[in-house]
Amino acid sequence: MLKAYKYRLYPTCKQASTLQWTLDRCRELYNAALQERRDAYRMVGKSITYYNQANQLPEIKEIREEYKDIHSQVLQDVLRKADKAFKAFFARCKRGKTLGYPVRRIVGSY
Repeated sequence: MLKAYKYRLYPTCKQASTLQWTLDRCRELYNAALQERRDAYRMVGKSITYYNQANQLPEIKEIREEYKDIHSQVLQDVLRKADKAFKAFFARCKRGKTLGYPVRRIVGSY
């Protein structure tokens, strides 16, 4: 038998605002990753992989100071989710299923 545990968070106001701030930065990164992949394919016909984008994270942290406060594995996970969305999209294309192109995340709330 498998058991699952569910933990509730009861953050303070300061913790909740920090979580929301981190979520907003992750949403920005996800949307930027999608846009970069779209633009690269539209302009050059070249696809960008997770590794291409993950290798850019140190440069992004230098340019955008706020990303230095977020752990690197969190940012890498955001890029993995974008990569997974594109892989699922292309897998659906191969099978001839309903496409459903990866969309931007507009609103994110804690």
